[in-house]
Amino acid sequence: MTDDSRRKFLGRAGAAVLAAGLPAARGSAAPAPAQRRRGARAARALRPFGFVIHGGAGTIERARMTPEREAAYRAALEGALRAGFEVLSRGGPGLDAVVAAIRLLEDSPLFNAGKGAVFTSEGTNELDASIMDGRTLKAGAVAGLRHVKNPISLARLVMEQSPHVMMVGDGAEAFARQKGVELVDPKYFFTEERWEQLQRRKEEERRGGPPRASRRRGDALPPDEWKFGTVGAVCLDRAGNLSAGTSTGGMTNKRFGRVGDSPIIAAGTYASNETCAVSCTGDGEYFIRTAVAHSVSAAVEFGRLPLAEAARLAVEKVGRLGGTGGLIAIDRRGNFAMPFNTSGMYRGHVGPEGEPRVEIYRD
Repeated sequence: MTDDSRRKFLGRAGAAVLAAGLPAARGSAAPAPAQRRRGARAARALRPFGFVIHGGAGTIERARMTPEREAAYRAALEGALRAGFEVLSRGGPGLDAVVAAIRLLEDSPLFNAGKGAVFTSEGTNELDASIMDGRTLKAGAVAGLRHVKNPISLARLVMEQSPHVMMVGDGAEAFARQKGVELVDPKYFFTEERWEQLQRRKEEERRGGPPRASRRRGDALPPDEWKFGTVGAVCLDRAGNLSAGTSTGGMTNKRFGRVGDSPIIAAGTYASNETCAVSCTGDGEYFIRTAVAHSVSAAVEFGRLPLAEAARLAVEKVGRLGGTGGLIAIDRRGNFAMPFNTSGMYRGHVGPEGEPRVEIYRD
């Protein structure tokens, strides 16, 4: 991201902070103690922060999107941005903002996470999620869930209330019951749209062909037909702490207990106050093999690369291996990046000015 973009992102808050800290002009009266206290409080209150989300990358084209569906996606993404902003604007921790936004996206059938999770080859739903605290480098992850309504909340409990980083399957759900996490009947995750996706994928298999990357023009089917729709959030809060979280239903027709990159720390999620916070979406196997989330952080820390370049190079590496997808990232100065190598990625950001900006297509 250019310096100009960063200035726009930080918006009026940076200027207000600067103005609050300027000394009185020579010859003018010094501010009264009460005024100085108010100025100090204003400077602290307006400390820059940033929040970025994604709802998956894939073959997302205007020609295949109805106006009604596009409006629904934009409304869901904007709602998640506002949820994160509400937490940050009152000085709340970034982890709270990340969880608040991702829970909303998990509750929406539009995204491949929570309610909108895709089906496995057995006709079940298996959900994964992870979260990381950049201040402490603590992390929590869960995989293979079948009854947990909001996996991101359970991932946070693993991080904060267990000695472990990752829990899977029945063990993770036993921990969820112990902690009073909301569980639902597996029928909760059923949506006709995702079920039809599974049937189309199975038909492709019977024909011996690969998954079709695109369908006929004008088709209103979800663009994240087979793999995408994963959701995530990254955050710089007012205390200067970075946080990241990711949640997914995996890939349509997955089998053999397959787990992708989303719940794997350093592959799908990473955060460090020394560098940046990252959340990924795409072909999980490629993101695991290249440890994408951590590679962005390492390029910033050891390669001294700007965040935008580090993020771009990570996605390009995935592409060279044959993988597709994207990521979102934010650094400790408020710079953010949202690179992807597909035709679109559901994404958005909001800064201290409180104006959510949502994007879907590449152009």
